[in-house]
Amino acid sequence: MKRITLVAGILGLGLTVWMLSRFGAHAIFALVVTGGWGLLAAIVFHAVQVSLSAQAWRVIARRDLPPHLPLRDFFILRCVREGVNNLLPVAQVGGEVVSSRLLARRGLGLRRAAAATICDLTLELLSQVLFTVAGLLLLLALVQRSAVTDRLLESAMVLAVIGVAVFASQWLGAVAVVEKLLERIATHLGWGGVEGIRGIHQEVLGLYKTRNNAVTGLILQFSAWALGAVEVCLILHFMGHDCSLATGFVIEGVGEAAKSAGFAVPGALGVSEGGYLVVGGLFGIAPPVAIALSLIKRLREIAWGVPSLVLWQWLEHAWSGRANNTEKSHFPHSGR
Repeated sequence: MKRITLVAGILGLGLTVWMLSRFGAHAIFALVVTGGWGLLAAIVFHAVQVSLSAQAWRVIARRDLPPHLPLRDFFILRCVREGVNNLLPVAQVGGEVVSSRLLARRGLGLRRAAAATICDLTLELLSQVLFTVAGLLLLLALVQRSAVTDRLLESAMVLAVIGVAVFASQWLGAVAVVEKLLERIATHLGWGGVEGIRGIHQEVLGLYKTRNNAVTGLILQFSAWALGAVEVCLILHFMGHDCSLATGFVIEGVGEAAKSAGFAVPGALGVSEGGYLVVGGLFGIAPPVAIALSLIKRLREIAWGVPSLVLWQWLEHAWSGRANNTEKSHFPHSGR
């Protein structure tokens, strides 16, 4: 796996270097410098998106029984989650593992924390599918149909099928299969505390069925994605290339879809830039501007991600004392 990540990272870096040399690194970096205020605006504005995503996570984690954690905890862990996924070579899922473990330590318990994170990640995927499909349908209304738009629509349909399949698989027992597999591995290796993950399949279904939490979470996640269009418009405005909110909606939808498709590449390096390059060209946005837009968004990820990684290390120690109490109160003794 490490070799695959290394190779993918080298290819992504090579693609990025090629685009910089092909379209003029000097012109691109000049646009990045020009859009400096856009970077500041994006950094500040991203707090709104994080808050919406954190609230979606908090909503889906709630059941009729306590514990119920404040939004502050989910906001902090959402920052950690994004920081790990954006800046570390973890195929964009390591953040969920880290944040789920910290959420359990905070008092939610391993079973509920893991189930809530699985549900939240699924709703985030479904909302992204809806966002991307809506953006591409809007694209057809804004530009003439072409081979590029047809390929983008085909890709969106594949993404939609994957999203629905992931959601349906959970109802059909995919989590239960994973749960049993983990139990067998833990038993074989002599790991203790396996009781903590038992019943996670039922916990996932229970969270989905609790009131209208799943629908509320989906709406909040979609709103967070949609606000990315505002971020695009802000950055382009400060670079001197204004665009409509509808155009920003389409650009963000395709750009984020490309980033998700390049999950195997650390940070989706090169893949994300390619997505902005393709969709930007449909609206007459020059390649240097599209690449500069992607680079400024990466700088925003770094501005949020680096402090989040530092925060993660602090939380590992600050919440470690609570972990023992949580395990005692939620899980039977393993006998080891």
